[in-house]
Amino acid sequence: MPTVSVKRDLLFRALGRSYTDEEFNDLCFEFGLELDEVTSEKDIISKEKGQEKAKGASETVLYKIDVPANRYDLLCLEGLVRGLQVFKERINLPRYEKIIPAQGEGQRLIITEETAHVRPHAVAAVLRNITFTKERYDSFIDLQEKLHQNICRRRALVAIGTHDLDTISGPFTFTAKAPSEIKFKPLNQSKEYTASQIMDLYRSDSHLRHYLHLIENKPLYPVIYDSNGVVLSMPPIINGDHTKISVKTRNVFIECTGTDLTKAKIVLDIIVTMFSEYCEKPFSVEAAEVVCPNGKTHIYPELAYRKEKVKPDLINKKIGISETPSSLAKLLTRMCLTSHVTGNGNSLEIEIPPTRADIIHACDIVEDAAIAYGYNNIQMTVPKTYTIANQLPLNKLTELLRLDLAAAGFTEALTFALCSQEDIADKLGMDISATKAVRIANPKTAEFQVARTTLLPGLLKTIAANRKMPLPLKLFEISDIVVKDPNTDVGARNYRHFCAVYYNKSPGFEIIHGLLDRVMQLLQVPPDEENGYTIKATEGSAFFPGRCAEIFARGQSIGKLGVLHPDVITKFELTMPCSALEINIEPFV
Repeated sequence: MPTVSVKRDLLFRALGRSYTDEEFNDLCFEFGLELDEVTSEKDIISKEKGQEKAKGASETVLYKIDVPANRYDLLCLEGLVRGLQVFKERINLPRYEKIIPAQGEGQRLIITEETAHVRPHAVAAVLRNITFTKERYDSFIDLQEKLHQNICRRRALVAIGTHDLDTISGPFTFTAKAPSEIKFKPLNQSKEYTASQIMDLYRSDSHLRHYLHLIENKPLYPVIYDSNGVVLSMPPIINGDHTKISVKTRNVFIECTGTDLTKAKIVLDIIVTMFSEYCEKPFSVEAAEVVCPNGKTHIYPELAYRKEKVKPDLINKKIGISETPSSLAKLLTRMCLTSHVTGNGNSLEIEIPPTRADIIHACDIVEDAAIAYGYNNIQMTVPKTYTIANQLPLNKLTELLRLDLAAAGFTEALTFALCSQEDIADKLGMDISATKAVRIANPKTAEFQVARTTLLPGLLKTIAANRKMPLPLKLFEISDIVVKDPNTDVGARNYRHFCAVYYNKSPGFEIIHGLLDRVMQLLQVPPDEENGYTIKATEGSAFFPGRCAEIFARGQSIGKLGVLHPDVITKFELTMPCSALEINIEPFV
């Protein structure tokens, strides 16, 4: 869930009254939000960087509010206040108006066919005669960043550009050129750079470097020019410094380029509806004309209102309440969904405003009715159907084994399901291609590159972190491992493994072997080659030559045990001998 940080005093001023922290927490809960934290800029810096760095930071109280991921209209102070005021019935939901300028007087954005393979879509609008203050300007910039991280998927689907319209002249052209042909002064820079130089410039930038991969391997880079050849932006990387907006800006030209036209239209609608409040004519937006490569023209923003019909009986049944149609209409109106009873009272007509792109299906309307009614007000009833819950057999077996393994003197460990390629391959003397490991597409750190294919590395790392503890160290874990399997619909399969390690001045192979015998005894598998279990000498890359055995149960191989190879022990930063056992317990369910 996205978290919106708002200044408490600014929020209360906009709401027209003050609340205690508890009262505001309750209000958020009623509205389907959560007050996550009450803090300040000084407290945040102090926690992250220490008190020394926090000196001089603002002590203004901040409310951090968790917002549902699909409620894009609540990602800024303006939308939050508007939603809460409508919810408390202090104001009516405003009606957003699209003003279409006279022929030849409006702004035009022309898309050329060169953009087709980079970012083929664009939409635009103008906020005319807007009045910014420092707080409004900060909120405007912050909303763009929140949308970039959320619906825009880190600018991969949509990139937003906002420009001071008084510094440029239309019509505007959205095209794509070779990096060497694009040259302009990027935002907050002092000189001009070519597109290639800009990519190099921001390669070490903590914020913008995350977006470079979106276009850096493309032969053409997207760029927007005005009629005089001034660069507005090179989406999705950076705007031009020439069109930079400020608190003094009166007319804002907004362009959203992207690979997903639907998302671009939603993003544009959200920005203009949130901040048209500050225009000379509140809640009015000047439309812009977008000309596609095929010659077709479209007017944006759409600001489309649509109507849905839902049966009151359906809402009551799904929530488990018995409200009248007029009461349900009032509840939905409080959630910014203006509703009326139609027909003979057997239907509700709900108007979906352009701010509520999250309303896709009747169930979304039902959810809003439930929030407005209050989940705590719904009476608990005994279900009309009876079902008997039961533990999964595999989980039941796991729990029983855990108890007896702890009774055998071993300590349970719970390690990460993700690990590095080195942990499951190089350190165990294997090639990564032989592990059938599932790779993470975009790992945050080198420690979490793949899903583990064995529990052994996790236990060895746990021992390495606890080397100062008294010997012997006896650990076990029963958890899932993941391997590729083309026969499954997701391309991978989980297996429940049991792994145990013994770390001491002597290898303790007999102790691990004894633990295997105890586990088989618990599983009622006798030591028999045909109908029970047996072990046979084998070799394993992680084990000492001649000190490894493969375990067979009821004719199938279920794992290995043995003394670990000195190279493996050294790679995990251990210094003592270690023996290990790992088996698949699923055949015993």
